[in-house]
Parts: sequence; C-alpha cells; structure tokens
Amino acid sequence: MAKRSTTGPAEEFVFCPLGGVGEIGMNFSLYGFGSPAKKDWIAVDCGVAFAGPDLPGIDLVMPDPGFIARENKRLRALIITHAHEDHIGAVADLWPRLGCPVYLTPFAAAMLEAKKLNEPGAPKMPIHIIGPGQVIEVGPFSFEMIAVAHSIPESTSLAIRSPLGLVVHTGDWKIDPTPVLGDKTDEARFRALGDEGVLAMIGDSTNAIRDGVSPSEREVAAELEQIIRGAKGRVAVTTFASNAARVRSVAEAAMRCDRQVVLVGRAMERVMSIAREQGMLDGIPPFVSVESYGYLPRDKVVAVLTGSQGEPRAALARIANDDHPEVTLTPGDTVIFSSRTIPGNEKAVGGIINALVKQGVKIITDRDALVHVSGHPRRGEMEQMYNWVRPQIAIPVHGEPYHMAEHAALARRMGVKEVLLANDGDVIRLAPGEPDVVDTVTAQRLFKDGTILEEEAARTVPERRRLAFAGIVSVAIAMDERGQVVGDIQLDMAGVPEKDAMGDDLGELVEETVIDCVEGLPKARRRDPDAVAESVTRAIRGTLNGRWGKKPTCHVLVVTV
Repeated sequence: MAKRSTTGPAEEFVFCPLGGVGEIGMNFSLYGFGSPAKKDWIAVDCGVAFAGPDLPGIDLVMPDPGFIARENKRLRALIITHAHEDHIGAVADLWPRLGCPVYLTPFAAAMLEAKKLNEPGAPKMPIHIIGPGQVIEVGPFSFEMIAVAHSIPESTSLAIRSPLGLVVHTGDWKIDPTPVLGDKTDEARFRALGDEGVLAMIGDSTNAIRDGVSPSEREVAAELEQIIRGAKGRVAVTTFASNAARVRSVAEAAMRCDRQVVLVGRAMERVMSIAREQGMLDGIPPFVSVESYGYLPRDKVVAVLTGSQGEPRAALARIANDDHPEVTLTPGDTVIFSSRTIPGNEKAVGGIINALVKQGVKIITDRDALVHVSGHPRRGEMEQMYNWVRPQIAIPVHGEPYHMAEHAALARRMGVKEVLLANDGDVIRLAPGEPDVVDTVTAQRLFKDGTILEEEAARTVPERRRLAFAGIVSVAIAMDERGQVVGDIQLDMAGVPEKDAMGDDLGELVEETVIDCVEGLPKARRRDPDAVAESVTRAIRGTLNGRWGKKPTCHVLVVTV
C-alpha cells in the first residue's frame, strides 16, 4: 500500500476496486469504513475473466485478493450481486483467502454449489441466502439487495449504508418492463433511495456508448418463435448457459411450434437443472434427452446448445467439426446465435459459422434479426437511473476506458456534482469531504492454470510465449571428470524448422555447434557443468539466430559420469 498522509479524518468511508474497472470481467470491489489505518470491509462480487490468446494455456484470470486477504479478519462479508461468471466465478478459488460469510440469492447459491461440486477439495463456506428487500447488518455496514432486470435470474443492485452515507452499487442491470423471468428493475425502491439521499452511485458502464433503450427480452422471445415457426428442418439455438430466460423463451416457442427441446452441453444441462429446481421452468415440459435427438423428425426438434462464444470443446464447435457423438446438422437446418460475440472471440465464432455454412446450415445472428438483447443499460436507461437515484458522486465501473469515459460524460450531463474515473487499486474516499483518491493498493492478477493459481509475475506465461514464438532446443551432454564428452550428445528440437533457407539441416548444425563449443572451452571451464551449459546455450542461440533469425529457448543438461 502507498504511504498515506497522517493528517485526515478520524473516520472515512472508502471504495476500492480490485477488479472490473477499465475492463469487463473480474468484478471485485471493496467498501471500507473506519480510520485511515484500521477499517472494517465488505466485498462485492468475486468474478473471473476468460484468458485470451496472449495467455497461452491459462484457463481463467482472477483479481488478486492479496490486499484484503491481509485484512481478512476485518472483512465482514462477501456479497454476490448475481451468478454470472464475471461476478461469481472466482469465489470457490479465492474464498479460502477471504474467509468471510458469503451472501447471495437462492439461484446464485445453487450455481455456486454446482460449481463447487466440480472442484476437488472445495472449501465449506458460510453461505447466507438472502433476497431483495432484506436488510443485513455486518459490522458498521448494512446492505440491502434491490431487484433489477438482467440476463440471468435474481440479479440485484445493492444499497450499502455506513455511518457516513449511502452508496448504490448497481451491479449489472437494465430496465426491462417485460422480462421473461424474474423481477422488473425496482423503480420505486431506487426512487425512494434517491429521496433518502445517495452519497455515491457505483455504476455499470458496459453499454454507455449506445443510445436509446435496450429492447425487452419479450421482443426476443417473439422473434425466436417466428424464426422457429418458419424453419423447415432442425433448429439449433446457441446462447449462454446461464441465460435461463432465453432458454425458457426458446422452450415456449418450441411448444407453440409443436417441437421438442433437447439440451446439448453439460453446462446447459446443469444450469437448467438448477432453474427447474428453483421453479423458473414451471409449465415447461421436461427436456428430451440428447440421446433421443437423432430419432426425432427434423421438423419436430429444437436443440439448445452451449458454445456461442466459439469455445473449442463446447457442443456447437463439436457439431461444426462433425465430431459430436449424438448431434448432427444437415443442409437446410438452422442455427440461431442468440448471443453477442464477446470481443476477442470473433475469430473462433467466425470459424464455427464458416464450418456450419459449408455444411449447408442457415445461420441467423443478431445482425439478421432480434435474436439477442444485452442485459446492460443503454444511455436512455442510465439517464432514468440517474433521475431516480440523484447521487452526489458517480464512479463508472464495469467497462473498458472508452465505456467509462462515456458514462462519466453522461453523469455530468445529468447534473452529478462529482464524477470520478477510477483504476483498479485506487482507494477513493467517498466521505467525509470532497471525494478523492487517497491511496493505492496492489491490484494484480491471478492465473488459473489447470488446478493451480499462478501469480501474474510468475514465469509460466512469458516462457510459454517464448516457446510459441521460437520453439525449444533440448541438449543432454555426459562428461567425465576431466571434461571430456562421453558417448553421443542427445539433441531434441520442437518448434524449430528442420532446414534453414539454404537447405542445410538445422539439427546437424546445432549438434556441430555443441561439439565445437565444448571442445573450444578451456579445460578448467569444461570441468564445470554449469559453465558448460551456459556456454552451449549461448552458442546454440547465436548459431540459430544467424541461420534462422530467431533465438529459441534452450535447455542444456550436463551430467558428470
């Protein structure tokens, strides 16, 4: 933590994001109350981001909770606003470092429990299930969940109270007057909070660059039914597994079109099982097993699939590659992408679309019809929220810098007195006095690599990048105590071309380089295995750079026999 001035208020109310600011994903926010040196804390959300191609082999990216983990004896609660992975996905991995009670809705709790079942040795957490309207007191704070519409059931905003003021933490939300599942955004409660007096609003910026109002989920449902009714062959709909409302819309449309629904993909089956247990699929007949797919007439089936973001192991990718064991598509069938491609996934999604088109499948995306709506507010909805809440301070979060800057500009137009743009790790004093960044704490990343959590500074990712760029050369040399080579030098190369531009064999060239290097070393240096390894490494990299233009990673093992 940066050194703070010793002068300041006896008590202060602060906001500190450790993830989710300047980026979409990894939402993890802290609120603190107390003296500058000693505070009580609550955390809001604990999510992940998905690794891009710049992080080879990494499965997930998480915020590093190191700062609050050191303060965890004073961390009173972790509150989850909703069950999307960018808000709940890191809980199972990071909770042992936090050690506090977890508060969340029934659906989010069920999703977390299902996720924990897939994690060996998952911790036993103190779970508290709550819902909109309940007021919970923890330490110097109280908080209340407020129902909002979003693209997953039981999404909430939070009203967080401290002795120095009330904060509205919006979470993810939109204004949808006709949601398919769940509550509408509670306008009356937000207006009441505005009348009470709101110190600050920490708000979603995802769609701040888009004018107007997001269409309703009911409009998507009507469009899906029209497409399914007009389809001649099989229909497959791919969407996020967590979007229970969208799956219900598809199921209702299928019923009205005399088609049966097949769920394809473990994630889809798991979420829909939870949704049915929670009563969110009441009135929807049981889904047909995937094993029955091939026996249903082509005009009597709708498949709901995972894989809308091009995930290579998801159901849709396997179908596109024609290697799914139960599900195939044929010319004349239709695939509806009831989702929007997340930035960074365009190439993967495009590859799947092209593979399906080659099979003669008709593709429908949100560019062709209203088959998807965002769960986040556009500018018109954000203006309504500011009119309801009327905060003294606005802090944009949940967005990239462009989104946050547009959100900040909107807040100023709406007459908000103080608008702050924050970075992960900023400690912002909300009260008393004028809001300001008064400190910074470390806000790094953790990488989920298989079953291991790696720190951002670990050597794993940089080494993998180097391997992907220039390959690896492995050499094993046996030498006697006099520094003479014993037996043959063992050489293996991966990711290195077989021949150079002149057609010479690079493997033979490397072997000659090793022999010449060892024989050219002084006798005293040849009796030092570490010195030999260092010299051989430099020689190999220099030779290959001269012939190839790249320096591969080299592993040289020298054994004295």
